[in-house]
Amino acid sequence: MNVVAFAGYSGSGKTTLVESLIPALKLRGLRVSVVKHAHHSFDIDHPGKDTYRHREAGAFEVVAASANRLALIREFEQPTTLSVHHLIAELYDGVDWVLVEGFKDSDLLKIEIWRAPSADYAGKPARYPDDDFVVAIATDSPEQLPQATLRPVLDINDADALAAWLVENQERFVYRPETYA
Repeated sequence: MNVVAFAGYSGSGKTTLVESLIPALKLRGLRVSVVKHAHHSFDIDHPGKDTYRHREAGAFEVVAASANRLALIREFEQPTTLSVHHLIAELYDGVDWVLVEGFKDSDLLKIEIWRAPSADYAGKPARYPDDDFVVAIATDSPEQLPQATLRPVLDINDADALAAWLVENQERFVYRPETYA
């Protein structure tokens, strides 16, 4: 499997880019999974549903499955921070690409999502000058990058070209779990 992370500040367009990359990679016959970092408490279950009732009763894990999907919900007894590598290990082996959204401080190769300074991004520095794991920059303002770079600069609005770049460079993104053990 190949793994690439997308790092950028909140609101920079990570989710939109990942969302558009999924069909671009699928059109190439590739199976895609996503690992998403959530900063806040979140829930995919709802009061009244059987799975919610099982969790409320104290189940550590609940797996719900149908002919079309599977969902695993795990309740930690103590706040637990899992590494991105723990989460990747939970994924199905037969996936071609894992797109990781967030985990900007991870040791995964990543594409930085960079936006030109604006009211939303005032004082937020680019990561690529100081992060050796950033292998490319996706932006809509290449002429405004804060520092020149030899890294590829990709158009954040051209998911097909970005997917093509990933596939052309897939040997760089082969995931070797033993490297992170």
